[in-house]
Amino acid sequence: QVRLVESGGGLVQAGGSTRLSCVASGTSFGWYGWLRQAPGKEREFVGGLNWMGTSQVYGDSVRGRFSISRDRAKNTVYLGMSSLKPEDTAVYFCAYRKDNVVATTPGAYDYWGQGTQVTVSS
Repeated sequence: QVRLVESGGGLVQAGGSTRLSCVASGTSFGWYGWLRQAPGKEREFVGGLNWMGTSQVYGDSVRGRFSISRDRAKNTVYLGMSSLKPEDTAVYFCAYRKDNVVATTPGAYDYWGQGTQVTVSS
């Protein structure tokens, strides 16, 4: 049974940094993604990587500011966020696709975490 549990986030000042964690269980080789959803907006792809870490993709709005990494020993995927802006405020979701295919749309993912709130104050 696949389970994804996010942690981290909270309230951060604009220009600051934070890191989200996603502990995965029941997963194996596949594609791990971070997506976010702001109030009144559609869910947006933030970034993703394969479990080997050999392939990473980022959304246009976060490229150069956010970084995804993984610790295979801990079965954890991280989202490092820097130079945060108020428009980064959203609920951030960890997601997993069973096959090792780049996934940049919400519908491409098979499993989701419960989400964690990130609020960036100006």
